[in-house]
Amino acid sequence: MSDAADGDGLSVGRVAARLGVTVRTLHHWDGIGLASPSLRTAAGYRLYTVGDLGRLQRIVVYRELGLGLEGIRAVLDDTTTDVPGTLRVQRAQVEERIDRLRELGAGLDRMIDAHERGLLLTVEQQAAILGPGWNSDWSAQARERYGDTAQWSQYAERSAARGPEEWQAVTDAVAALDRALGEAMDAGVTPGGPEANRLVERHREVFAAYFPLTRQMQVCLARRYEAEPAFAAHYDAVRPGLAAWFRRVVDASARAHGIDPDTAGWQDRP
Repeated sequence: MSDAADGDGLSVGRVAARLGVTVRTLHHWDGIGLASPSLRTAAGYRLYTVGDLGRLQRIVVYRELGLGLEGIRAVLDDTTTDVPGTLRVQRAQVEERIDRLRELGAGLDRMIDAHERGLLLTVEQQAAILGPGWNSDWSAQARERYGDTAQWSQYAERSAARGPEEWQAVTDAVAALDRALGEAMDAGVTPGGPEANRLVERHREVFAAYFPLTRQMQVCLARRYEAEPAFAAHYDAVRPGLAAWFRRVVDASARAHGIDPDTAGWQDRP
C-alpha cells in the first residue's frame, strides 16, 4: 500500500456515499481481499484511488445482479472464468426470480380480491356450483356485514386458494352433511347421543372450509339457523323442523363440553 500525497485518493466515507454502500461493507470487502484501498495517509487513514473506485463500481454492479462475493472475485480476478457464461447463469436465475415474483404478485392480487369480494367465482360459476337458489349478492352483503372480523379474513384466505373444483367439493360436503342431518332426524337420533355428537363434530369440520368454528360459535350459528328465515328455509327444505332439531343437537353437545348455550357468545376460543 502506497503513501498518499496531499489531495490523493478518496476516504472510505466518501466512497461509501458515492457507491451507496456502508462503510462496514467496504471494510468487509477489504478484509476478505476483494477490494482494498491502495493508498494510506501519513496518519494511517485508508484512501481509494480512481482504479480502486472502478473495481468497487464493478463489484456493486455484479452484487446487484445477484452474484455472490466469491463469484464476483472469480469474474474480476480469475482469467479462466467464462464471464459471459457466468452472467448467463445468473440471468437465468434472475428470470426464475422474476417469474416467482410475478406469481406472488398474482397471488396478492387474488388475496386482495378475496378480501374485497369474498367468493372468487363468476355469477355463472356460482349458479352452477351453488345452485339456482344462490343469490350472487350474498357475498357482497356478507363482506359489508362481517368484513372487519377475523373470520372474514380467514374466509378470504381460503377463498383465494380455491377455484371452481375446490368450491364444488365444499358444496358437495355441505350437501352430504345436510342429507345426513335429515336422515338422523328421521331416524329419531337423540340430542346428546353418540350419533348426534358425531354430526356436531362433522358440522364443525365441514364448516372449517369457511373459517375455524369454535363450539361457542357453533352454538351461535345453530341459533341463527333456527331464528333467521333464510337459514331456516334452507334447513326446513331438507326436512321440516330440521333447523330447530339441529339447534337442540348442538346445544346438547355444547353442554357436554361445559358450555351454557343460553349464554354462549361469538368467542374465538375452543
